[in-house]
Amino acid sequence: MPGYGTSEMRAGQDVSLAAQGRVFTELLAHWGLESPSVVAHDFGGAVALRAHLLHGASYARLALVSPVAMAPWGSPFFRLVGEHAEVFERLPPALHRALVAEYVRSASAPGLLPPVLDRLVEPWTGAEGQAAFYRQIQQADQAYTDEVQGLYPGIDLPVLLAWGEQDAWIPPERTRALAALIPGLVAHPIEGAGHLVQLDAPAQLTAALVPFLQG
Repeated sequence: MPGYGTSEMRAGQDVSLAAQGRVFTELLAHWGLESPSVVAHDFGGAVALRAHLLHGASYARLALVSPVAMAPWGSPFFRLVGEHAEVFERLPPALHRALVAEYVRSASAPGLLPPVLDRLVEPWTGAEGQAAFYRQIQQADQAYTDEVQGLYPGIDLPVLLAWGEQDAWIPPERTRALAALIPGLVAHPIEGAGHLVQLDAPAQLTAALVPFLQG
């Protein structure tokens, strides 16, 4: 996803879900993957759904893990930052890092080990990373999932939906509402996990993914 992790980060960059969906579709074509199995977490879920429903990306099967997919989304903090990104961008680096660390920490139910937390926070630090952090929040418009939410009942492929029952970012009841919209979906709630299911409960998530991906 451009603008995230270790990918390019630059001023004026379009990192919206609309752009990500197009880029993912083009990437699959570039790789020559005609019908891959896809595993997508958080915003990646919205990206995978948009690529499939709006851009014709074909999947053999789709595993969604704590996806951003249903309205309303965005915590009060997320909306506050989005409305005042130009103010937050000017935070002193130490305060910015502390804010991002606390934000990321809230995505885990049992808590993150310090080295893991540092690894997740690091891409969003430094001059480029700090600007990119607020840029992606500023461009995170619910309209991008509103565009496809009505199309979910038409999804015609195997879908697994896994989520943490202690998710503080996306209420589990909203994820259950998504599960009810997709025909034949396999729902897999994971007790004791938060939004970062892959870190909170890696064994349980793997146990759900492997047989699903093997068909």
